[in-house]
Amino acid sequence: MASDDSLKEFLETAVDAAKKAGEVIRKGFYQTKQVEHKGSVDLVTETDKACEDLVFNLLKERYPTHKFIGEETTAAYGVTELTDEPTWIVDPLDGTTNFVHGFPFVCISIGLTIGKVPKVGVVYNPIMEELFTAIHGQGAFLNGNPIKVSSQPELVTALLATEVGTKRDKGTVDFTTNRINSLLYKVRSLRMSGSCALNLCGVACGRLDLFYETGYGGPWDVAAGVLLVEEAGGLIFDPSGKAFDITSQRVAASNSLLKDVFVEALAQSG
Repeated sequence: MASDDSLKEFLETAVDAAKKAGEVIRKGFYQTKQVEHKGSVDLVTETDKACEDLVFNLLKERYPTHKFIGEETTAAYGVTELTDEPTWIVDPLDGTTNFVHGFPFVCISIGLTIGKVPKVGVVYNPIMEELFTAIHGQGAFLNGNPIKVSSQPELVTALLATEVGTKRDKGTVDFTTNRINSLLYKVRSLRMSGSCALNLCGVACGRLDLFYETGYGGPWDVAAGVLLVEEAGGLIFDPSGKAFDITSQRVAASNSLLKDVFVEALAQSG
């Protein structure tokens, strides 16, 4: 197993990579209005790719034997399957739609798994200058200050986050909105930030009490965020209430007081 010292070094490297990629995102974020004639999707693709290349090049230089899984170039980097090897799992730009619209919920997410378990997590929002960090067993932090999940004990006063996803076929949209409709009667209110990683960070620092999402992009959306929630004293689980599987594209998060009632509400809403 990796020692505490090596985990600390891995975290420092990940923070360095996230900040460098953050500069690229920040520049692109404020340029979007000027370069719309290029096509906003092209711009995002370029920013995405530039960030992923930057992060992976930096990490590969430091840790040539480690494995890499990234949203943009999994095929190019040759890894799609998560093994027990030390594996860096990167979303170079979570919140792409937000990025295009100049909505400031965008981030880079860098997670390191060893034995398929997240050991190091960094989520950085360069627009709001918020850096979330965690090492397995050592707590979670926002800009260096310890963070904790909320102590909200009741659904009726809980703030829920979810996402509608990218599919727009009638079956998916109806299922998603019917579920939200049902949950809205039971919670205080709903937020959709447009970033799975930042939703998890929101639970970790107590801004949000509950979060669930199904059908998100892949492990890069959650690898860092799930560690942050757990290190902040929260629970990560499958929306069905079963154990969380990092490869399943299904995640739920809450504080320990709300898990059972949340799982029950999700079951009734589905």
